[in-house]
Amino acid sequence: MSMIKSIIAVLVAFVLGGALVWTITRPERAPMRMDAATADKTATEREVLYWYDPMVPKQRFDKPGKSPFMDMELVPKYADPAESEAEGDGGIQVDPRLVQNLGVRTSLASLGTLAREVHASGAIEFDERAVSTLAAPVDAIVQRLHVRAPWDRVQAGAPLFTLLAPSWTAAQEEYLSLRRARSPGLEALADAARQRLLLLGMSQAQISALERSQSAQPRIVMSAPRSGVLSELLVREGATVMAGSVLGRINGLDQVWINAAIPERDAALISAGSSVHARVPALPGRTFKGTVEQMLATVDAQTRTQTARIVIGNPDRSLVPGMYADLQLVPTGESRQCVLVPVEAVIETGTRQVVVVAESKGRFRTQAVTLGREAGGMREILSGLEAGTRVVTSGQFLLDSEASLSATESRMDATTERDASAKSTSHTDDAP
Repeated sequence: MSMIKSIIAVLVAFVLGGALVWTITRPERAPMRMDAATADKTATEREVLYWYDPMVPKQRFDKPGKSPFMDMELVPKYADPAESEAEGDGGIQVDPRLVQNLGVRTSLASLGTLAREVHASGAIEFDERAVSTLAAPVDAIVQRLHVRAPWDRVQAGAPLFTLLAPSWTAAQEEYLSLRRARSPGLEALADAARQRLLLLGMSQAQISALERSQSAQPRIVMSAPRSGVLSELLVREGATVMAGSVLGRINGLDQVWINAAIPERDAALISAGSSVHARVPALPGRTFKGTVEQMLATVDAQTRTQTARIVIGNPDRSLVPGMYADLQLVPTGESRQCVLVPVEAVIETGTRQVVVVAESKGRFRTQAVTLGREAGGMREILSGLEAGTRVVTSGQFLLDSEASLSATESRMDATTERDASAKSTSHTDDAP
């Protein structure tokens, strides 16, 4: 019986001793586990300085939440060595998840050549060098109009006006009288009278007809000197006109002009002799070939375009002034190879021309570049960027604003530290 009691006593003592040991050791182990968890948490999380809206990066917030400016979550601003290093060279460090949320897309800069063509538009106009003015040769009365309306088409040699001219008749009679006279020495006078008829507007054919008929013609029939359009008709039947009065004008249509507006950035590529292909919506399926006659020495201050005068052949006279034309101009000179990036990758502010370069591990930095011309959705980079560099094509404005803000803050912090250091040095020097 005493043996059983001894065994029970030993078991109770053992249980109490184990409980005591567990109670004593538990407070020490719990902190160890908490310290390990805290250490893991500290290793995986970075310190947040503040939260901000990428669209309004200068406004700071003390806690996360919805932006009061945009329908989006505020973004944390971290303070860690990687970010500080990125900001030191004019860049920023962005969490990969945030990059995806912002919809950042990138593209590789490539080495290539832009399409060698310039597209423009313009309206067809008359060739101002193919204009004939019809004027009354003598004082006369308009007896008949053979063409009664402006913009009628006319053919070369077709009659336009019939004039009654008494002075014209008198000059013919004088010439015929001198030709009939048999007195010696009148040949010179006859030649002078014939020359007067030429000055009054009679053609050689009309004078020959007068010599054959030996009868003066009281009427002057004025014919079209060229084929084209009677663009102006300034008289009507029965009107009295003075010598030199303009009766009308004829514009030729054998060739026409197109004054094309060339963007200022492409004007240097076009010069006299550049070939042109024109397509006119009014004449679908047809292409008209022409040549740049000259680049006019003026630039439109509002549209920033320079005018190219283009000459287009119009043998069938189907092109008429006022028609709209789409133009494809082939630049003169050789093409050049250079670095090309998508147009949307370039940020131009008037004072800055930059692209945002995407580096490894979510790092981005702005890079100043010199821009060339643009064509086919691509932009030339003349300097500042190498082929193979990855540039941001979407979301770059947010990254650029953040990089600019970070660089400004870094400069302000550096200035503050220098000022504080200078004041400390000054106080030390003044101490006795």
